[in-house]
Amino acid sequence: MITIVDDIYPPVLKTIKDAPLVLYAMGDIDLLTLHPMLSVIGTRKPSNEAMPKMKEYVLPLIQEGWVIVSGMAMGIDSYAHRLALNSSGRTIAVLGSGFDYIYPKKHMQLFRQIAASGLVLTEYPPNTPPERYHFPERNRIISGLSFGTFVIEATERSGTLITVDQALDQGRDVYALPGSPLAEHTKGCNKMIQDGAKLVQSTADIAEDWKRMESHWVI
Repeated sequence: MITIVDDIYPPVLKTIKDAPLVLYAMGDIDLLTLHPMLSVIGTRKPSNEAMPKMKEYVLPLIQEGWVIVSGMAMGIDSYAHRLALNSSGRTIAVLGSGFDYIYPKKHMQLFRQIAASGLVLTEYPPNTPPERYHFPERNRIISGLSFGTFVIEATERSGTLITVDQALDQGRDVYALPGSPLAEHTKGCNKMIQDGAKLVQSTADIAEDWKRMESHWVI
């Protein structure tokens, strides 16, 4: 259990609205001291192109030691965690339930893998089951830990937009991969770019932003 007054509590998380007073952690809490962290999120129903996209745009960052933060949900979230784990990288999962109620249940093995070689966080006590409203709440932690949020795929009305809105409200950068306007799974990303998210054409688009702000970010 990590409280907001403990030294290991991430300073950047203290700056967000409604910062969690307590975090329950399972795994390597030293990951909380590492930078940069990038949240990687997207639709729960990704296309066949999603993993190739992530290998092209996220894997190079993992290989450079970036910590990948996501929510262990179906789809892009689980892809992000697995890509980091399979590449001997670092990843943090933020849950919308307590440790006694892993959701979705089919991700129990993924949860154990992340707890063994990464870090799992939740603001909910262990005996707290998942509730619909928990997931928008936990999203503020995902974006709050990270200097930026990278959206791989999203539909026009994707729940991913909740995290994006929270990231913007927290003053974090938002990045999105563009796609065909005819494809449902990229319409949300295209709309984000239209509204001001940074279009990603290479990992350098994200890495160069980090280099510019690193000295102001690392406390």
